[in-house]
Amino acid sequence: MKIGRLDFDCPVFLAPMAGVTDMPYSVLAREMGCAMVFSEMVSVMGIHFRNEHTLAMLRTVDGERPLAIQLFGASAERVAEGAAYVEEQNVCDAIDFNMGCPAPKIVKNGAGSALLREPGKVTEILTAMRKATTLPLTVKMRIGFDAGHINAVEIARRAEAAGADAIAVHGRTREQYYAGHADWEQIAAVKRAVSIPVIANGDVRTPDDLARIRKVTGCDGVMIGRAAQGNPWIFRVMAAAWEGRELPPPPTMRERAALIMRHLDMLMEFKGDYIGVREMRRHATWYTKGLVGGAALRDDFNKAETREDFSAIVDKMMELA
Repeated sequence: MKIGRLDFDCPVFLAPMAGVTDMPYSVLAREMGCAMVFSEMVSVMGIHFRNEHTLAMLRTVDGERPLAIQLFGASAERVAEGAAYVEEQNVCDAIDFNMGCPAPKIVKNGAGSALLREPGKVTEILTAMRKATTLPLTVKMRIGFDAGHINAVEIARRAEAAGADAIAVHGRTREQYYAGHADWEQIAAVKRAVSIPVIANGDVRTPDDLARIRKVTGCDGVMIGRAAQGNPWIFRVMAAAWEGRELPPPPTMRERAALIMRHLDMLMEFKGDYIGVREMRRHATWYTKGLVGGAALRDDFNKAETREDFSAIVDKMMELA
């Protein structure tokens, strides 16, 4: 599969997720076999005003590459400016545009999935982006704003005409948020409607799901989101499944414990001790989901204040092995 000048033999990607797909997690996903990671969404207005927090989100390391920086915004001028700025920084290999975020504060400002209600504006923004950057350009979208306005095919055709190199389609409407089931048939309709690669997203949790979504949609690649939370090992499983290789075994308790501590150390180095520990609480609850005794571990992780606290809880994990 090719996205502009990028070539992927095993196109299983990490979906952009706010509060999840930062540098530390992206590095872990890449090490596990993820073909390309997509960053947390970055505000083009934050770039315009050189907001310190926004610019910090553009700090990347070689271990994340190939990496797509995802931008969001509602102004063609500002989105184009943001795309040009990102390319100038030489921090990524592709630029993605968000037309899928369902968060009220994003939609209220006309960005994210709100753009699905304005096809003309989609054309305007993507055309401006294409002129502003030579990097591969991708789009992340939903199938429509609500059940009465499913227009994924129209939006996809506009994206292709404006110069997008690939489209990732989450098979839910904005109205659904993350509830219900992803409509893979709508992704299939997009695949039939355009000639650029289509990446399917939504409800891909197991190798069986991977096989079914490929069969139903005819997709060129797959993007995994919530199923990857606390589970970077999913990429080594899905990469094997995509290529028809023997599936690797699940992580041992020792592997799980070691990765929790490594993830914590990366977060502390990247964001500082205070923020790193507190952000790791959420990740740790995902890492322990489904484990025997996991509820007690999660309660302990949510109270952790220091690296030493985490280490003591991880020691408890090892006693469960």
